[in-house]
Amino acid sequence: MASPSNSVPDTQIGLTNDEIALLRHHQQQAATTAGSSSSRAASRASSQGLLLLDGSSLAALGRHFDRLMQQIQARLEYLSEQSASVAEQQYDRAGNAIALADAEIARFHDILRQIDELELDFDRIRHIRDIVRSYRSRVEEMEQQLEHSGTSSRHRSRHHGESSGSSSRRHHRR
Repeated sequence: MASPSNSVPDTQIGLTNDEIALLRHHQQQAATTAGSSSSRAASRASSQGLLLLDGSSLAALGRHFDRLMQQIQARLEYLSEQSASVAEQQYDRAGNAIALADAEIARFHDILRQIDELELDFDRIRHIRDIVRSYRSRVEEMEQQLEHSGTSSRHRSRHHGESSGSSSRRHHRR
């Protein structure tokens, strides 16, 4: 079970209900794709409504969103080309029967609807990805601070022992 110290409720990270549902779904997908123990932990956390704040889970989730955004972008480009093609075909066939024109217009409207849906998904996923990146960056900073503070405390304790010995020698000289 994910502990509160290394996770945050996904309802408290500034997402809409639709974005939370997307985050949970894609957290599960990213965990399934990765297949490691931290991925299983991310999957469990997702089912509990939590976002894990460890670097590897956030990195896997970030990579998953990057791939997903590339797929959406490719689909948007394809649909835009199709839209242009439909528009061009419609223009060329202006003299054809009304039934054919109506079918092409309906197809064009369907493509535009799909583009709108994909753009909305793209914006939502970009927002989620940016939040995940922000948390990942914070976690990495905290990990670096912990590593630095661990190194500093070992370094201080070594020097502290030396300085207390030299100060006691100074005391004896007086």
